[in-house]
Amino acid sequence: MTVRLVTDSTCDLPDAWLEKYNISIVPISIHFGTEAFLENVTIGPETFYDKVLHGGIFPKTSQPAVGEFLSVYKKLAAETPDAEILSVHIGAKLSGTFQSAKLAAEQAAGVVKVHVIDSMAGSAGLGWMMAEAGNLVARGKSAAEIRSILEAKRESIAIYLALDNLKFAQLSGRVGKLAGFVSSVLNIKPIVSLNGGLLAANHRARSIDNALKKIVDLTVAKMGKTPVNISAIHALNPDRAQLLLDMARARLNVKDSFIGDLSIAVAGHLGPGTVGLVAYPTEDYPK
Repeated sequence: MTVRLVTDSTCDLPDAWLEKYNISIVPISIHFGTEAFLENVTIGPETFYDKVLHGGIFPKTSQPAVGEFLSVYKKLAAETPDAEILSVHIGAKLSGTFQSAKLAAEQAAGVVKVHVIDSMAGSAGLGWMMAEAGNLVARGKSAAEIRSILEAKRESIAIYLALDNLKFAQLSGRVGKLAGFVSSVLNIKPIVSLNGGLLAANHRARSIDNALKKIVDLTVAKMGKTPVNISAIHALNPDRAQLLLDMARARLNVKDSFIGDLSIAVAGHLGPGTVGLVAYPTEDYPK
């Protein structure tokens, strides 16, 4: 039985890895007023940030339509008639994308079996999950076996992000516990963590440098000496991301790593300047 992999465009993973694991991407919609775009299809980071920084309109996002998922599922079924599909998506508490995929899977049931998984994450958390799925497919695991492994791991993912300012998180409403930061002094940096599939500003630091140190401390506290894959992700902040990655590599038991741009659909809710660390417990698989 062949397994085909599907995710959405909030998945942060290097392009070469997406190609290596033959992962299909269903794009999130990004809206600026009456203008609608598809992430990484009709709008990329350069245009997105130009609009964010100079356009004066706050971006909004919406999940892919059921029909978009259904089209992808049917296409993969036609390409690989004996396949089952593993469709893994941004956390259901953060987006309606999982629900769209689930409805599409039900409609596709007569054509192909689709296993839809709530990653309870996004960004590189979802990315590392897809990379592990790709490795497991290569090792001959079934879709049901891979699903069991991914669902067992998803709450062990560590995701911490430092926000450069509060405006985007406040406007988006996707981050909990922000009220305590509204009256804070200007140099306080909120640190957002992902727990139980929800984003919340549970920590703070007095500068961006202290925020990076705090992020590494929190990740070490959660992961200990567990072998991990890590990513430093950023929204227009590559130098800080490199510093964060270097700090994390010095203190964690790192097997693999990358620096990546934060999905623009996610960056629209957190704002330019955001930088974060994702750690994913790993196994040793053949390269």
